[in-house]
Amino acid sequence: MRSPLFRFRAVAALLAIACTSAVGLAAEPSLSLAEAQRAAVERSRALDAKRFAVGAAREMAVAAGQLPDPVVSVGVDNLPITGGDKFSLTRDFMTMRRIGVMQEFTRGEKRRLKAERFELAAEKGVAEQAATVAAIQRDTALAWIDAYFAGAAAALVAEERVRGLQELQGSEAAYRAGRVSQADVFATQGAVAMLDDRAAEVERRARSARTILARWVGDDNRALGAKPAFDAIRGGTHLHEELASHPEIVALSKQEEIASSEARLARVAKHPDWTVQLAYSQRGPAYSNMVSFGVSIPLPWDPANRQDREAAAKLLAAEEAGAQRDEMLREHYAAVLAMTEEWESNRSRLARFEREIVPLSVERSEALVASYRGGKGNVNDVLAARRNELEVRLQMLQLEAQTARLWAQLSFLFPEDVK
Repeated sequence: MRSPLFRFRAVAALLAIACTSAVGLAAEPSLSLAEAQRAAVERSRALDAKRFAVGAAREMAVAAGQLPDPVVSVGVDNLPITGGDKFSLTRDFMTMRRIGVMQEFTRGEKRRLKAERFELAAEKGVAEQAATVAAIQRDTALAWIDAYFAGAAAALVAEERVRGLQELQGSEAAYRAGRVSQADVFATQGAVAMLDDRAAEVERRARSARTILARWVGDDNRALGAKPAFDAIRGGTHLHEELASHPEIVALSKQEEIASSEARLARVAKHPDWTVQLAYSQRGPAYSNMVSFGVSIPLPWDPANRQDREAAAKLLAAEEAGAQRDEMLREHYAAVLAMTEEWESNRSRLARFEREIVPLSVERSEALVASYRGGKGNVNDVLAARRNELEVRLQMLQLEAQTARLWAQLSFLFPEDVK
């Protein structure tokens, strides 16, 4: 049988666990949900990558609007390689040292469309950046909620274990006084042992949840702050009506615009660009120097099977992006409606737990404890009632966690400025 000193130390340790658990009760500054989200956004490298992609697209938009660089050519024409004048640059009248410049004049409409395509890519990147912020805020909120309720469950089990140790002390004292049997003491010891195992399990889950939260906020070991109000979502019950402006939907709309811009560019490509060439050729001292100039124009030889098909392919790509956008909008719409209905149902269930289920389980436990202490009850009934009360409280905590997760998924569909 355990000594009083052992029980005192166990009670003190469990009280320390309950006080330091991540439920926002610590006196030191706590880590609020908003602070966790702000830290996650600030340290996100995925968000940095999106910013870099937007900057790159805007730089390319400027470059795409310019004429191609001129091409300088240097060479020797008609150099003899046999006979008495071989390898001479000046004795044969046909040998010329040539320097020239070539410039392609890309059509202004084509350059404008190329620049527009990269501008649209930058706008798509901005939408993807907003979607990334929303995803970071949502996933951080989910990790914070998991850590919060895992800590709350650990504190609840620790509190129940303290009560179990107190009951064990009482049963040992009653056994020494001859009021209960030794079987009652063994039953109470078994219940405490089961609570020990339960406490180890919930503490493991709490540590695992904090490890996952650290993936977003870094090495911040502060206790978690008070939970936010989960009874209202941003956007209210008409949230699904705002989904057309969701960042992921906007990004697909921009992809459709990009494909349409590429289709216009493919149609313009049927009109070829001109290339102008100018060259100066120097011959031997006995001969005249020469200037050459010319214009090169590509000939669209089979536009029906090349340029027209390329334009058709780009138009089909635009249709593909539009279909993907419509499908994603339907998917988001159905998911938001389903989550909203589940969230509202869970709130009703939570009210029932608070109003009826938990109070009834507490009253039953108290009644059986009072009866047992009055010498009329059975210790097994008391322990069963206590286990039931703990399970009911944990079920309510789990239901609250599920409701909070739904709240986070609905509230952070769009990026939010976290103060």
